[in-house]
Amino acid sequence: MWSAERRGPKCGRPVRDPGSASHSAAIESIASRDTDPEASRFASRILRELERRGFHRAERQVIIGDGAAWIWNFACEHLPRAIQIVDIFHARQRLFDIAKAIYGPGTDMATAWGKQLCDELDRPGGIDIVIDEIERNPACKKAAAYFRNNRDRMRYAEFQKHGLCVSSGVVEGACKSVIGKRLKQGGMHWTVNGANAIIALRCAFASNRFDDFWERRAA
Repeated sequence: MWSAERRGPKCGRPVRDPGSASHSAAIESIASRDTDPEASRFASRILRELERRGFHRAERQVIIGDGAAWIWNFACEHLPRAIQIVDIFHARQRLFDIAKAIYGPGTDMATAWGKQLCDELDRPGGIDIVIDEIERNPACKKAAAYFRNNRDRMRYAEFQKHGLCVSSGVVEGACKSVIGKRLKQGGMHWTVNGANAIIALRCAFASNRFDDFWERRAA
């Protein structure tokens, strides 16, 4: 999902322009073999939407993800100019998961430790403090790798200073309201083709392209 954003008049944080979001989704994989002559169906879907939205003409490009390697692999290959950002709420959730593993779920120490490191994420250079603190516990080496591998994508103070959004919440919300709300009602069972047909309609409607969708289908 893509949207246009501007800086709010009071807080200086990005504000999504009404009606600026567009949606494109399907149950399909981004995976492809190196020998495949064309990009996968999902990758092609993303590239079509980028072209439609004029992404390549944007002076500043940003891609936000949850930290999964395939997202950054796609970005490096197709969007080399884009600034890569890990969604800050995914990063915070990871920290609290680590805190629970160290101090136990629901304990005061877990809550205090998790909050302390979440606060560090918002400070300039705080990601290095976060990584060092996690690595103090030998059992958390693997968990620390997530933050170390995404270190440059977690410079939240710097990103926000330049008016960039650091959250993928609008995408998460769209997954629930545009797709999940329709497909996950009680007693529903879907084939992949059936679900994709409904997803296409929902995305077209949410993107204000419903009439265009049917005109293309008729043609």
